Amino acid sequence: MFVVGGECLIDLVQEGVGPDGKIRMSALEGGSPYNCAIALAKLGKETGFLCPISKDGFGDYLLAPLDRAGVRPLLADRVAAPTTLAVVTFNERMQAQYEFYRGADRAYTATGLIAALPQNLDVLQFGGFTTIEPEDAASYLEVVKTAVGRGVTVTMDPNMRPSLVHDFAAYAAQLDRFFDLVHLVKVSIEDLVYFDTQRVVKDIDAELPAAEQEVIVTRHVGDLLKRPNCELVVVTYGEHGSRAFARGGATATAPIYSPPVFGDTVGAGDSLMAGILTFLGESGDLKPGRLGALDAETLQRMLRFGAVVAGLNCAHKGCNPPTRAEVDAVLAA
Repeated sequence: MFVVGGECLIDLVQEGVGPDGKIRMSALEGGSPYNCAIALAKLGKETGFLCPISKDGFGDYLLAPLDRAGVRPLLADRVAAPTTLAVVTFNERMQAQYEFYRGADRAYTATGLIAALPQNLDVLQFGGFTTIEPEDAASYLEVVKTAVGRGVTVTMDPNMRPSLVHDFAAYAAQLDRFFDLVHLVKVSIEDLVYFDTQRVVKDIDAELPAAEQEVIVTRHVGDLLKRPNCELVVVTYGEHGSRAFARGGATATAPIYSPPVFGDTVGAGDSLMAGILTFLGESGDLKPGRLGALDAETLQRMLRFGAVVAGLNCAHKGCNPPTRAEVDAVLAA
């Protein structure tokens, strides 16, 4: 079973400004790990989701898509804390920008999380908010150590949220401990720039020269692949596609898949991560010792699969990952 740990929340998404000058918002289910769990299940993977769900009305709203996709909520008892909210606005390139108001996604303990892990756990994917606050990071560190001790493949998408980071040095130290344990890391170029410089870059193309980006990527990918467990790093570049780097030295690059009709980019990175995990799981390579030995051709096919999953998601407003049949139809064409 794939288990995805991390936040679920409600995205209050900007719909536009009405004639009265008031901003219109829609309430959509979201959260990077939540999106990834749904994407995995829609791609045909047995998936569990490790996150508290509130007893409030938004909690009911969050449970419905999990049920439709076939995701198993692993924390059965719902919590009194209100559902976490994210306010989503868009820049002129329709790239999502977020502000967060947290609640139920933090209502857990390490003991409760570990007890909820299934016996048939094969892959633990986590990230997002779990590594930001010291108390949350301490709990999830115990979860990850437990999974590694059981021989589970552990993968991570930090999905860094600068607006939630109040002490960068503490945050960097927390991430450092996780990076020593995980086997596969996916990061965006924006993540790497922020981690390297503490600069929040809204438009990579306009604000950061390609040569500077390359220096940052080379430095941090090299550092990750020297860690005790990390064997594979994927870096995403938004509309410029993605790159993969294996410990054995193989690399690959793939462009994005552009759907016939474009909605927005909400959940694109989460869908891509689900595609990568699905591809590697089916190829038999989602295991310690095999990830680092992947060759360039396999890495390129992996990125292409992930790009199609992400691109089909972008055909909609909000996160709406594709089914496996939809992905296979594009790949066959």
